[in-house]
Amino acid sequence: MTAAEAAPTAESAPATPVPESTAPVPEPTAPAPGATPPRAPLVARASAELIGTALLVAVVVGSGIQATQLTKDLGVQLLANSTATVFGLGILILLLGPVSGAHFNPVVTLAEWWTARRGGPGVTPREVAVYVPAQVVGAIAGAVLADAMFGEPLVEWSTHDRSAGHLLLGEVVATAGLILLIFGLARADNLRFAPVAVASYIGAAYWFTSSTSFANPAVTIGRAFTDTFAGIAPGSVAGFVVMQIVGAVVGLALVALIFMPARSRSERSAG
Repeated sequence: MTAAEAAPTAESAPATPVPESTAPVPEPTAPAPGATPPRAPLVARASAELIGTALLVAVVVGSGIQATQLTKDLGVQLLANSTATVFGLGILILLLGPVSGAHFNPVVTLAEWWTARRGGPGVTPREVAVYVPAQVVGAIAGAVLADAMFGEPLVEWSTHDRSAGHLLLGEVVATAGLILLIFGLARADNLRFAPVAVASYIGAAYWFTSSTSFANPAVTIGRAFTDTFAGIAPGSVAGFVVMQIVGAVVGLALVALIFMPARSRSERSAG
């Protein structure tokens, strides 16, 4: 006899009222797979973007200062700087990604707005207006914090000129690759790998791009405030930012090309 057969039916057994005090309390149900989770308040998301960008720049600038104090070998300095950035960025994405998406980067935020504008998931214009200033303020604060930790002048404009054409090309490549990676992961439903994938890409791009892969307008602005290993002269900032925007456009175009939706058989026949 099955459990269903053994259980009395509503007709065969009278219903026994359960005292209110002993009635079972239904357990809260988890969201269905694929359901949109509740979003954190905008102030929490903006705070995550500000603090995350500040800590990212503090890692980049601080590790650069530490490296130059420990060795005069430029290759070892870059290795130390890139290694610290890989670990720091991965941890920050893992920690703050569930809150704000862990953009820490205006071109990522703008690219998300563009995809939302075309019917995909992303941020609203109001969120863009909050995220981008938070990222820029955070980047400046992170550079000042790093200088303070190492006894450097809190604000000293960088004298590290980065205006050469090959460096600008490097920023296009670095930013296009970053956008292709992030939005390609999203299209392939693999964003759970973003902490490792994005951090690994930035670490690699430190070495394979001539510009050492800033790939981030907010970080670029913040690094102008420190005359240390990771700094960039204010006169070079505009060129880098423009090339980063160009790189973001190229990256989105590559995403659209590579991850275009598959067509059904009937659509292929009609074409």
